[in-house]
Formats: sequence, structure tokens, C-alpha cells
Amino acid sequence: MELNILIIDDAPVNLTLFRALAERLEGVRVHCFLSSAEALAWCRGGEADVVVVDYMMPAPDGIEFIRCFRELPGMLEVPVVMVTANDQKSVRYEALEQGASDFLNKPIDKNEFLARMRNMCALRRGQRQLNDRAAWLAEEVAKATGALLERERETIVCLAKAAEYRDPETGAHILRMAHYSALIAARLGLSEADQAMLLEASPMHDVGKVGVPDMILLKPGKLTEAEFLIMKEHAIHGYEILRSAQSPVLQVAAEIALTHHEKWDGQGYPRGLKGEDIPLFGRIVAVADVFDALTSPRPYKKAWSVEEARQFLETGAGSHFDPGCVTAFLSAWPEIMAIRERFQDEEL
Repeated sequence: MELNILIIDDAPVNLTLFRALAERLEGVRVHCFLSSAEALAWCRGGEADVVVVDYMMPAPDGIEFIRCFRELPGMLEVPVVMVTANDQKSVRYEALEQGASDFLNKPIDKNEFLARMRNMCALRRGQRQLNDRAAWLAEEVAKATGALLERERETIVCLAKAAEYRDPETGAHILRMAHYSALIAARLGLSEADQAMLLEASPMHDVGKVGVPDMILLKPGKLTEAEFLIMKEHAIHGYEILRSAQSPVLQVAAEIALTHHEKWDGQGYPRGLKGEDIPLFGRIVAVADVFDALTSPRPYKKAWSVEEARQFLETGAGSHFDPGCVTAFLSAWPEIMAIRERFQDEEL
């Protein structure tokens, strides 16, 4: 790899000497500047690999140049050698504080100059190789992570399908409900990461239905008290299915499965949690799930109109539902209707 060596000195004779020496090195391109300001301007658009700068120059002097140079993007690791005839330790200390890597004393010894330049070039090549390797590794990790996430999404879809195949008339339910949930989260001011998490995790809210007998799950009439007790167990079944997973998405899905039938007033199931003791994601999914369930046909009922379902949410705010989640849902009514239309006939 070719390296850019910058040499900065306000004395033309010194520049001529330094250039002649530096050009003996292999794989370098030498750039000379009589002004440190000109050198800084070049660095804003070019890539410096090794810098040699004189201390005693018109402003900005060598130390000020180093300070400004280190503030430029990507220049923190570039080796900088300061040339000085000043033996005062305070000057060297200040230069080191500003980011000098090494020093050369005047009068310049040609052999020492070449040796130090070779060392600085070797250091820079090593840095660039490490940076290239780190970038490659980061890309490989990103690819591997992407593949893992894709497999995780496939698992999520399969789990959601397992529940939905038990209730074939609600094939688009999980798609609508997931998008409703993410929209509520957005209106509540949750982060994009939380919105994405809800979009991926909420489809598994009813995965526990795989443990409910068909005679109950698909019963066309009202459930008996005993049958309803069995139906309520799907929240615990879902939690047990998902809770041992290491995936953050599946951990959130387990929490949602367990808590999306809890009620704001504490009259829900399976644990009778109340108010903010119910995890927020569970409260969000409760609103999204009930709205879509009401407006979708089931073996035991006809679909409600969207206005009837809206009224049900408004009436239940503060008792059945978190009022903040209901407000967030209703504030996005046009988007809710668009989601409902978009996924009306979709299947997984």
C-alpha cells in the first residue's frame, strides 16, 4: 500500500532536504508544504499517513498544527514527528500532550531521519492492516448476525403459524395485530428498536393455543366456565413454550404471551396484575389484539364494525385497558384503518 508522507517546514531548503530523504523510502508519496495552514487544508480532503512538522513556524506553529490535525476525522492514529532545535522539556511535553508521536532534533542526521521514517511507515502500515482486518471482521459479524436474525424470524413465523393453523379463520390476525402494536408504541414515543421488537415478538402472543383442545378452541358457541378456565391456560402455555429461549425477541414474546390478557383494573388473567404492574408491551398488545379480534369473525361470533370496536376500547379505557395505550391507538386511527385494509386478505 502506498503511504502519503506530509512534510511541513517554512524553510524551503529544509523541505528540499526532507523530500530527497523521504523519497528514498519505498511505497511512499511525499507532499511538501511551506505553511501548516496549507497542510491542514490538504488534510481535510486527503489521507495523511505520516507527518513531519517543524516546531518553529509562523502561526500556527508545530504544536498548534498537531492539535488541529488530531481534531480532523481519522487522524488520531497517524504518526506525527515534530522537528525541533529546542531542547526544553516543556516544549516536548506540550507536543506530546497535543499528540506528537516522536521527535527529530536539528541539525538533522540523515540516517536517523530515514530510520525513524521507516519505523513510522511500518507502524502506519500495521495500523491500516489492522483497521482493514477489523472492518472485514465487522462485516463478517454483521453477515453472521443477519443470518441468525433471519433464522430467528423464521422461527417466529413458524411458531405463530402453529397457533394460527389451530384457528384458520384468523390467518391475517397476527399481521394486523403486530402492526397495530408497533403503531401504538410509536404514538407512545417508544424507540424504533422497541417498535421493531413489538413487530417481531407480538405475533407469538397466542402461541399457547397449541395446548388448547380443538373442541374448546373452535367451539362455535359460548364457552362454559370450565372450558374458559382451560382456554385461559393458553397464556401460561405460551410463556412456558418461549421463556427458556435465549433470544431477546423470544424473551419479549414470552412476556407478551403471559400478560396480554391482564386488565388495567386487575381483573384479567393469568396473574391478576393491575395497572403499571402489567408490562407495557403486554398492555399495548392487549389493545391491538382485542380490537382486531372484535373486528374479525370467529367461530362463536360475527365481526363487529370498526366503530363498535372503537367504542368498546373507549369504554374499557381505565378498566380493561391502559388508557394511555387506548389514546395512542385512537390517535392513529387513519393509520389503523390503512393497516386493516392492507392485511385484510393476507396470509402468513
